[in-house]
Amino acid sequence: MIRLKRIYDQPSEKDGIRILVDRLWPRGLSKQTAKFDMWLKEVAPSDDLRKWYSHDPDKWEGFKERYFKQLHEKKEYVYQIIERAENNDVTLLYSANDENFNNAVVLNEYIEYIRSDQE
Repeated sequence: MIRLKRIYDQPSEKDGIRILVDRLWPRGLSKQTAKFDMWLKEVAPSDDLRKWYSHDPDKWEGFKERYFKQLHEKKEYVYQIIERAENNDVTLLYSANDENFNNAVVLNEYIEYIRSDQE
């Protein structure tokens, strides 16, 4: 099972493998106190896309479309998440304030798309 969670939220045993999926390190959080198993910044949106989107909900659909294209070119990293999720719970960690409009939501949708395509 794949879950999504802000990296600032309290870790839980249910989290399983905790993978940070942001390109930039979360503000105000030290690497010593952060609870994560893996930082997979390769699956994060490019700097240009991140800056263009700027967490503007009006750009959400365009962001999703462009980010899907980027993820399609980085499938080897996406498959690292999928492989871990086959036998473990996985939590995708993100730092954005908005839990509905962030890169982890799109990444999870892309993973679901890949999984459904494999069936």
